Amino acid sequence: MASDLTTIPNIGPATARALAEAGIPDAARLRALGAHEAYRALLAAGARPHFIPYYVLHMALQGRPWNDCKGEEKRALRAQYDALLAETGGGAMTAFEAALDQIGLPRPRPVRAK
Repeated sequence: MASDLTTIPNIGPATARALAEAGIPDAARLRALGAHEAYRALLAAGARPHFIPYYVLHMALQGRPWNDCKGEEKRALRAQYDALLAETGGGAMTAFEAALDQIGLPRPRPVRAK
């Protein structure tokens, strides 16, 4: 059975797979948890922390475009995100990764040995 997670705006197949792997198999469970706790589950499942997916989940559950997060709302979400990382230990990153995260650029993916 295909997940209905992709019926939520801003959630594509890759995010739906990551959510399912984190124990959030459907839209009802995601809505029940909320964006903050869903992101906590993603971190616990091994997702690399990054602020953009955090606020995209918030916008998705509000039915808003992902890039609608601005100003004071974005600053407030950033504070919540930083607190979550501090709480979960998910904030362990290099200075370079932190700088990329601060300006909203994706971090380079690790090169896997063949």
